[in-house]
Amino acid sequence: MRQAVAQTTREIMDTRFQTLTPEMSISEAVRIFEQAGKETGQPVFGMMVTDAQNRLVGMLSLYDILLLLRPKHIHIWGEMDDLDISGFLEEACRRAKPLRVGDIMTTEVITVTPETHLLMIIDIMIKKHIRRLPVLEDGKILGIVYFSKVFNCLIAGLRD
Repeated sequence: MRQAVAQTTREIMDTRFQTLTPEMSISEAVRIFEQAGKETGQPVFGMMVTDAQNRLVGMLSLYDILLLLRPKHIHIWGEMDDLDISGFLEEACRRAKPLRVGDIMTTEVITVTPETHLLMIIDIMIKKHIRRLPVLEDGKILGIVYFSKVFNCLIAGLRD
């Protein structure tokens, strides 16, 4: 007998998660990303950012950090054969380490409730290019839904 595919956020959300604070340095955040990955046994690419009252104030992803490190005008560098970029990445990392999570986090966070239907989650993730959605109920963080978990849930439903 085939197992039923999950229908709501409540059925697929992770309730164990770590958070960051806006005051943390990027260097501290990277250490927490690494620690969380070791604890879960899989890479962690984004985390919720909470204030002192544990309210959601943003999200930080590795994408945000890569945007910080990427030179603004890199698209024209390919045309500049005489440009010496040796040491650029090391300098960018050195400058980024002390910056705060709150300086680069995404503050316009899309959230779902525990009763949001899986089809709505899929639609949001695809349309908005989102890989993780915080789950809130009455302003309280209950969990997080990951793109990979949604995908794995659907794969289970597609098996014979």
